[in-house]
Amino acid sequence: MNIKFFNVALGLALTATAMSASAQKKYTQGTVNFTTNMRGQEVNAKGYFRADSNAFTFTAGPATIKILTDVSGKSMAILVDVPVASIKKAAIATPDEVDQAQADMPTFTFAPSTETKQISGFNCKKVVATDAKTKKTYDIWITNDVVVPITGIAKYYREIGGFPVQYTSFSQGQSTDVTVKSIVDEKAPAGTFGIPADFEKISLDDLKAMSGGR
Repeated sequence: MNIKFFNVALGLALTATAMSASAQKKYTQGTVNFTTNMRGQEVNAKGYFRADSNAFTFTAGPATIKILTDVSGKSMAILVDVPVASIKKAAIATPDEVDQAQADMPTFTFAPSTETKQISGFNCKKVVATDAKTKKTYDIWITNDVVVPITGIAKYYREIGGFPVQYTSFSQGQSTDVTVKSIVDEKAPAGTFGIPADFEKISLDDLKAMSGGR
């Protein structure tokens, strides 16, 4: 495993959900299904959300990765489960590590456009996001069809004016394109937002060492 892989996943976890100012359908809990690209491979992922928590999960080879965050954006844990290697680890981020991850995110200004299209059944409009740090621009497609709890604190998209459906995710110098495929109004499976008792708790540095340190 490579730590860059987890950086991309962390960026997705921090941008898994965003709040719309107005909406046709409001979700209090549910599942967001995504597709993205990690290390040159298309990956299907899920983001479970409720008012106080978010759990982003995907499979990478024999490993199942889950990233837990809370509504305040101050708590984060990365769970790695590799049954074939008898590995069950939960890397707990310190408050400083979470703050640093947030500080490394881009700072955007947004310019709505008149362009519209349907993506995954959502009525979307394009917003051009400009990063004040790098001056790079990104085309972000948002919808006002839905609203979900702000359980995945995406600070750089919170003022965009809708729910991002097709967007770029960022973390520690990594970026990846993400497309939301669907949102399902359902209760997450029991235990989704917690750390199982049989997982060994480690630090993020431990996880980096386990992942090759890159």
